[in-house]
This record gives sequence, C-alpha cells and structure tokens, in this order.
Amino acid sequence: MKQLLRTIVIALVLTSCSDDDSEYVSYNNPELELTIPLDFPELNNSVYSNVPTQYGVELGEKLFNEKLLSADNTISCASCHMQERAFADYNTKGIGIEDRVGLRNPPPVQNMAFMQVYNWDGNMRKLEDQVLVPIITHFEMDSSILEVIAKLDADGSYSELFNKAFSGEGITADGIYNSIAQFEYTLISANSKYDKVKRGEGETFTTAEAQGYAVFQDKCISCHSTELFTDQSFRNIGFPLNPDQEEAGRARVTGEVDDYMRFRVPSLRNIAYTAPYGSFGQFATLAEVLDYLDAGVLEADNLDPILKDNDNRIPLTEVEKVNLIAFMNTLSDAEFIGR
Repeated sequence: MKQLLRTIVIALVLTSCSDDDSEYVSYNNPELELTIPLDFPELNNSVYSNVPTQYGVELGEKLFNEKLLSADNTISCASCHMQERAFADYNTKGIGIEDRVGLRNPPPVQNMAFMQVYNWDGNMRKLEDQVLVPIITHFEMDSSILEVIAKLDADGSYSELFNKAFSGEGITADGIYNSIAQFEYTLISANSKYDKVKRGEGETFTTAEAQGYAVFQDKCISCHSTELFTDQSFRNIGFPLNPDQEEAGRARVTGEVDDYMRFRVPSLRNIAYTAPYGSFGQFATLAEVLDYLDAGVLEADNLDPILKDNDNRIPLTEVEKVNLIAFMNTLSDAEFIGR
C-alpha cells in the first residue's frame, strides 16, 4: 500500500457582515503504510475504504483507552483487551461495568486487518461495525453512541483530533467507529521466533520446537492454517459447553441447527499470552487443552469430521504435547505485547 499525502482544505465561513469573508483551515493527515508480513492472507476489503491515517490511528488509540465510552466511565476497550495479553483478557468471560459478566472470553485483537470475520461466532465482517457492539451491550459498556458523543464533546480534548482525523467533521459516530478500527488495523503481530526462523534471521528452532512443529503440521494445521494460524472457519470441536443458555455458537448468527456450538477457529499467534482458552475460558492452560483433545471430546451430530474420523479425539503422546507447546511458544511476539 503506497503512502499517500492528502491535503484537505475546509472552508469555514466566519460570522461577519460580508459573505465573502472566510478562513481556510488545511488538515494534513497522511495515510500510514501497513507493512504486510510474508505470506499473510489478503487484507479485509474494509481496510481499503478506511485506510489508517496518522490522526485517525492516534484518535483510535486514544478512544480504545477511553473510559468515557462506558455508561459509568469505568471501563474502556483496553480494560478487556490488554496489550500485555496480546490485547486479550485474563478472565474466563468478559467483565463489564458493575462487574457484569458477559457470555464469552474476550478474543485477542491482533492481525485484524487480515481477518475476514470477527468474534467467536463471526457475526461481523467489518471491524467498523464491531466497535458499536461493546458500547451498547448491557454486559459490557451499556451506553449509547449519542451519550458517548456528548461526553467526548464535553471533555474538550477530542474536537480538534476528530477534525484532524476526519476533514473537520467534528465528533461523529462514524469517526468513532472508523478511528478505532484504523488503530486496530495497525495491530499486526509477525515478529515472533517462528517468523524470524522463517525469514532466516539467525534464529533456529530447538529440538523440541522442531519436533513440535512436525506434530503441528501433522495434527493441527487442518484448522490452524495460513500464517494467521487459523483458517477462519467455524467448527464444533466438542469442547465443554457454556452453561449460559444464551450460547449457541455460530447458530446465534445463522439460525441453522448445524451451526450449533460451532465457533471460529482462533489464531494461535501469541497463544502463550492469551490464557484462558476456549470460547468461555474452559481451559486454564495449553496442557489442559491438549489433554482434553487427547482424552476425547464431547459427542455432537455436527462434530468436526477430523475428530469424528478419529474416535472423537486427537491422539497425542505426552512427549508430543510437550513439544507441541514448545512450538506454540515460538509464536510469541514480545515486541507486540510491549516487552
């Protein structure tokens, strides 16, 4: 993506006795060049219509950390999406205002520019549309976009930044959605040990990591494919069921019985930082996940064929488990989490 420089001239008509008197304000807001990592998939189409810009990203980051987005001014996006956790959370389920407990585990916010669907059930295909959801959801921020706009306007520190980011349009709902999405588009993680090995930058796998990579390619890559380490498909892999009766997995979106308890395959990048694991934090450690898959998963009519064809399990020896975890740890990007 080529870096472009846009100069946007906005004419502001001053209140005076002459209609010809006017003042021109020029906003220079250069587009930011996203560095596309080696062999990453195509960008989401929305990135091309909401290209990250200098002030758009600056505004988006500020809003991502802004507690005024919540009804009682106590939580922000960053409250559940912490950089040190690869923008995920340490709770099994998301915790909103007044300690309200949500339905699912907050997923990490990484490599969003390359994802074609968002959330555990894939109910969003545009990141810009996702931004409103936590703001208005009862178990999250429980506010409204009009309330948020009013609070940002009263704060006094936002008007000029919105103008710089969006051609003098002031504080708007679209400005909130687009700027936060722009910031999230820049959260690209591709500098782990795995990446450095692949790029030939002097790193090499240990014996355990290399053997774990072989196990991964044999037993995991069918679902965790591409350089995102997810094929972005929806699968029922027989994990323990969420006791919340509101849960139905992908079926909450499609209404199809066959999608019951199917969830989007999560990325394994930065997996060492994103515990607990599963759609509602069923597992505290990676070892617990592998032990469960090895012992046998829950039966279901729509259980993924890979499991059905192997007696509802992914057989793993204890050595394979240790080595597989060693490999998955090479997907950790310390720079991305701010270390």
